[in-house]
Amino acid sequence: MKISTLLTGVTISLSTIALAYTNPVLWNDLADVDVRNVNGTYYYSASTMHYSPGAPILRSYDLFNWEFVGHSVPNLADFGTKYNLQNGQRAYVNGIWASWFDFNQHDGKWYWGGCIDFARTFIYTASKPEGPWTRLVDFSTCMYDSGLLIDDDGTPYVSYKSGNFYVAQLSKDFKTIVSTKLVYTLPSDIASCEGTRPYKRDGKYYIFTDDPSTTIEYVLMSSNGVWGPYTKGTLTNGARGPVTGVSNPVQGSLIKANNGQWYYMCFTSAYPTGRIPVLAPLNWGSDGWPSIQLVNGNFGTTYPDPETAHPVPAYTGTDSFSGTSLGNRWEWNHTPDTSRFTVNNSLTLRTATVTVDFYSARNTLTQRIPGQSATATIIMEFGSMLDGDRAGLAMVRDMSFWVGISKDNGIPQVRVVSGINMDTTWKTVSTGATAAIAPINGTTVWLRAKANVAPSSDRTAQFSYSTDGTTFKNIGNTFAMNTDWRFFLGYRFGIFNYATSVLGGSVKVRSYDVQASGYVGGGGGTTLSLTDAVSPQNSGAAASSLVSPLYG
Repeated sequence: MKISTLLTGVTISLSTIALAYTNPVLWNDLADVDVRNVNGTYYYSASTMHYSPGAPILRSYDLFNWEFVGHSVPNLADFGTKYNLQNGQRAYVNGIWASWFDFNQHDGKWYWGGCIDFARTFIYTASKPEGPWTRLVDFSTCMYDSGLLIDDDGTPYVSYKSGNFYVAQLSKDFKTIVSTKLVYTLPSDIASCEGTRPYKRDGKYYIFTDDPSTTIEYVLMSSNGVWGPYTKGTLTNGARGPVTGVSNPVQGSLIKANNGQWYYMCFTSAYPTGRIPVLAPLNWGSDGWPSIQLVNGNFGTTYPDPETAHPVPAYTGTDSFSGTSLGNRWEWNHTPDTSRFTVNNSLTLRTATVTVDFYSARNTLTQRIPGQSATATIIMEFGSMLDGDRAGLAMVRDMSFWVGISKDNGIPQVRVVSGINMDTTWKTVSTGATAAIAPINGTTVWLRAKANVAPSSDRTAQFSYSTDGTTFKNIGNTFAMNTDWRFFLGYRFGIFNYATSVLGGSVKVRSYDVQASGYVGGGGGTTLSLTDAVSPQNSGAAASSLVSPLYG
């Protein structure tokens, strides 16, 4: 039921309103989806490449409102020294790609695993999803684009691709590889496939995968056990995404909801945001093959809510760095130098690197851009900067730009630097140039970046600054953001401080505030304001015709 008119003073019962969530369920860069329903609560793991901590964990009680609760990989130092951004080494677009994550009801533990650098497979474990997570083992074999199935007897199996598809049986404690077998050879009409997600239902075994060159998603099915043989079926063929200008949704995760309905959550590319999740119901035929509920052959913009909406904290608002640790939405660019920052009711960043290259500077703290348009503002005290220091707020990707304070010859200035670029081997080809500069008095500055990232927008960023927190001045022109897919990850807001001359300087960030407009998705969602008939939520068709989204 769609209501187009709000009648003042009328209370409408929830039972009269067909609530529907809106796709994408999150306008947030969270690719390579692996979602699990554990004891009625949903948990979500995603790729993070070179960001640390890695493999974020999100939680939901309704499949469309999600909140960050932890990370499966505490830091990336286990993967090698290049993840520390030291001695000229770097690991951009390496690290955590498509991986797996699940709870093992047989031993009461959580497990995460993935192949790193096409070389080794790491497995981490925890007693609860919030952690602490610890490394369990790493194997000298690459289980690339892998997925996990824990069979009814507690035996873990990992599906992965190495040209063709393999399955590895692990010991029940996940510490050894018991056996490995080739289970499916790609036919000549399929160039390659990505991502593997194994499942078992009604005695049949499945492996979900997709062909990125054709945007066809396939399902492999075996009625003869986990080792096959497997027969190929088509899940979707060219089904478009729910938003104009995004790619075909691919590479998903199968989920059984608490009401018994099955769902499929996958991702669609929406650069410069990145790869964002969409959710659709899935049905099973009498022959055992699955099919997604498409709308006119494509993923629907809305579907009925899987469950009663359960609001979670909004993705917008102010982080004042209260307490002594960072929130779960924050991730560093590579593994940070923990001796060079402090969280204590503010964030103190001491310079950790002497460099002229933004991409070589350690301890840049990042957060994903929420929504189709978002504005981030930091309050920064810069009185302890030294000559040559550069500190501020950046738009971070393979083409980056920043607004901040530069201090030279004892004089601080507001500066905008653009043209900080990598090539497609992720080597710096330009350290950037000053695009604008302005004098500043005092020792405190408000720095702001506004990013328009919706496919229908101009996809640009604009910087501004203030010395009183009230009046902001634009500085520099708008900057076009890169929409090429090859960096995989989307743009992030980043807080940085590095030295070009000598270590010893510092800045204090008193707060980080982010506000959004346009669609954001879960973690804020929509409010139906009919005498408080509905709580804040992502609730699509019926509610969205009545009020604007609530952003915290």
